Amino acid sequence: MINREIIRIKIVQLTYAYYQNGNKNIDTAEKELMFSLSKAYDLYNLLLSLIVGITKEARRRLEVLQAKARREGKPEPSPKFAFNRFALQLENNKQLCEFQETQKRSWADEAEFVGRLLEMMEQSQTYKDYMADENDSYEADRELWRRFYRTFIQENDDLDQLLEEQSLYWNDDKEVVDTFVLKTIKRFEEKNGAKQELLPEYESEEEKDYARKLFRATIMNADEYQRYMSEASFNWDFSRLAYMDVIIMQIAIAEMLTFPSIPLSVTINEFVDLAKIYSTPRSYGYINGMLDGIARHLIRQRRLLKQIDAPKKPTQGNDNTPE
Repeated sequence: MINREIIRIKIVQLTYAYYQNGNKNIDTAEKELMFSLSKAYDLYNLLLSLIVGITKEARRRLEVLQAKARREGKPEPSPKFAFNRFALQLENNKQLCEFQETQKRSWADEAEFVGRLLEMMEQSQTYKDYMADENDSYEADRELWRRFYRTFIQENDDLDQLLEEQSLYWNDDKEVVDTFVLKTIKRFEEKNGAKQELLPEYESEEEKDYARKLFRATIMNADEYQRYMSEASFNWDFSRLAYMDVIIMQIAIAEMLTFPSIPLSVTINEFVDLAKIYSTPRSYGYINGMLDGIARHLIRQRRLLKQIDAPKKPTQGNDNTPE
């Protein structure tokens, strides 16, 4: 699950923190980076667990309403949503259960928030259509939760605030992690039962190595990379640049030089997108031109043995679109 997009984000954050920290210990900083990445995977599991928490609350309320209906001799409410097959499969998922067993807190500790979220869902037209639909299938159950997630969980200011209170590491993680939760929902199959595989923390050891190598190259070769910036810009004045601009370009140069298999256009595009998020409104266009110039300069100097494609034309804002 932890891909290079998340890794680049974390390295920007941790490199900035490294230079702000008076005690510059690269081993300690690297451990902080890997811990920060592990917290992104925790968030993935936590958001999947939220579906389970809402479903449990729906079952609790259903039991109350059923008991009341029996006492009053009235028809009992439908159990369709409370026993949604996708949600029950997720509740019994072996990997998710193992994650929940290691956590000190659960969504049961946020009963008020979970209750409000459930009520919002029950009041929606999506819920009403689902409950009225005679199509009683696993696929319909799964699709309901995909739509609920996109509507009520993916963009939820109260949830964002709650997550921020629980962990500072999640400030910038949720937008990316949401896409992986939606991908997971889409991949679930009823036949897999409790053994349905969730996304692994890392696809391979290669991603871990990428994170460590990129971070260490960024820090250990900082003077060299900043000299390349100066050479490519004809001794341009660093003092006129936003500090974050320098860091973003420093990491981009580290990726250009350390990972020969990553195309230059990919590196430039990815770090221009990060500049849109972390730097000044005008920085991303400048960084786009600077990185292109630096790459061409390094190729001319035979320090970089890659071909360069024309970088994409920068556009305002973040171009990443969740699934």
